[in-house]
Formats: sequence, C-alpha cells, structure tokens
Amino acid sequence: MQIEKKDIRALSKDQLREFFVANNDKAFRGNQVYEWLWSKGAHSFDDMTNVAKPTRAMLENNFVINHIKVDTMQRSSDGTVKNAVRLHDGLVVESVLIPTETRTTACVSSQVGCSLDCNFCATSRLKRMRNLEPGEIYDQVLAIDKESRLYHNHPLSNIVFMGMGEPLMNYNNVIKAIDMITSPEGLGMSPKRIMVSTSGIPKMIKKMADDDVKFKLAVSLHSAIDEVRARIMPFSQNFPLKDLREALEYWYRKTKSKISYEYVVWKGINDDKVSVDALVKFCKYVPCKVNLIEYNPIDDGEFQQASEESIMAYIKALENIGVVVKVRRSRGKDIDAACGQLANKEA
Repeated sequence: MQIEKKDIRALSKDQLREFFVANNDKAFRGNQVYEWLWSKGAHSFDDMTNVAKPTRAMLENNFVINHIKVDTMQRSSDGTVKNAVRLHDGLVVESVLIPTETRTTACVSSQVGCSLDCNFCATSRLKRMRNLEPGEIYDQVLAIDKESRLYHNHPLSNIVFMGMGEPLMNYNNVIKAIDMITSPEGLGMSPKRIMVSTSGIPKMIKKMADDDVKFKLAVSLHSAIDEVRARIMPFSQNFPLKDLREALEYWYRKTKSKISYEYVVWKGINDDKVSVDALVKFCKYVPCKVNLIEYNPIDDGEFQQASEESIMAYIKALENIGVVVKVRRSRGKDIDAACGQLANKEA
C-alpha cells in the first residue's frame, strides 16, 4: 500500500532542520529548502538548484509540494485578471487581480466552496468541500504578484480575503498564510495592506483581537436590521447584530483599528429610509468606513441592484455623521470577475 506523502510546506523551518539532522545532513539545509519553498516559490524539488541531487531525491521520496496551478486566466478590458486555480486534488477555486491607477489588489479564496448561505452570493451555492491549506492561499497571492508585475509593471500592493469561503471558518490556515505573506522569509508584505472580510462571526472577531493581528477587518453587513439581514444572510440568525456589535466594540478597544463595512443596496430589500437610518445608527458604535458595492446579479431573482437615488440616500446620511463612504463599482464585467460578489476591493 502506497503511503501518501506529506506536503513539505506543512513543516516549520525548525522541523525541516530537524528532518535533515535526523537524516545525517546539516541543519542549515533546512534553511535552504525553506527559502526555496517560500520566498522563491519552488514548484518542485528539482528547482532547488543549490541543493545536491541526492538530497533532492531524498526529499522527493519523503514529501510533495502541493502547488496550485492557474488552470485558466481571463483578462478583462479594464485590466482585471481572473484566475481559475486548480488544487492538487483537482478542486478549483478562484482568485482575482484588481488594478487601479495606483495599486493592484489580490482577491483570494480561503475555502473550496462555502459553508454559509448568503442568498445573494454565487459561492454559497457551492457546497464547502474543504479548507485551503496555508500554502494554497500563499500560492494564489504569489501567482497574482507575478501577474501584477507582468501586466501592470509593479508588484502586488494589497490583498483582500474576499474570494470563495468564510476566512474565519478557516482561521488557523488563514493566519498561517498571512504570517508567511508578511514574513521577510515570504513576500514581506505589510499586514496593513491585508484585509480579511468576514460575514460576521462574533467569537472569531474577538479571537482575532486577542491574537493581536495587524491586518484590517471588513464585515459584510448589508443590513443593520436583524430581520432584513437574516433574509439576505440566513445564517446570521445565529449571530444577532447585538452580538456582532459587542464583538466589533471589543475589536476596536483591543486594536484601535477602524472597521470597514461592506454593504450592497438591493432594490426592495434594504433601499428604504428605515434601512438607511439603521445603518447610520450602527456606524456610530465603532469608528468605521462604509463601502457601498455595486451588485453583480447571479440570476433574475429577488436580489437586484438598487437605484442610484437609493445609493445617494445612503451616502448623504452617512457623510452627515462624518463616516467615509466609497462606492465600489464592479470590475471585470466582461469576464464576470466579481470576487465573492464583492467587486473592486482595496485593503
């Protein structure tokens, strides 16, 4: 019976060093291999040209590198790039490069499918198959960084976890991936340029605050009225707004980091004055900004983009209380490249 090999990227640097010592080699060899795996993004052991061939063969006998493969890449007329990313087990996730005049943002996935049931989101119609491993998340970022350099002549500047999946339901792997993305031994990106977007899981928001994370937090809010929010995101019945509010207040006390609310306005759902007033009230609890997002309909059902007048009513009311509001227009429409149905994100 063939034993399944372990992905070598699951090992820490210390574990790699210990592996080489246990196999009668020098500990520093672990440092070399670690560098190849992360900062150099090696796809195979043969890429490790300063490692002796017998050592590479030993690694091949004991481990695999479960690297992603960009299966298909679509480029929009506006510069947006959408990747269909095939994983080692044949499953597929999506990642998107979103350019502006001053930056490029990677929108990455954290799960294959999603276990939540947001009625407006295409990903929620896909059964959650599994969590992504830290290396698979890291690889998405590395691939988009290369595309940014190739098509936009500068390195990736920002990352948002707004692709497939709920990041806080894959918390440990997301944190490990961010640790490598921000490490000098990885991509060396500033955590301030990374935003993790959650649908709002109070206990996990508190855990992030307790863990003293340095990245930014976004919450997919979409309504500040429990009954309306439950219509949009049925799972939110388990996480009432009073609990979410408490968790966000806790987050801000601990981190002093302003929260971004992601908010789509839909016709006949949350485009009335009562909804506007409720959001204004909710925004007074914790320092925040609001991103009003243009919706990409996934069918001709109940979720349809609201009128410009409705959007302007939100903008006026929020600006009256000093909240910064930005309207995010959909990007990559010609390739259907809305990322997690929340398009044109900036960390």
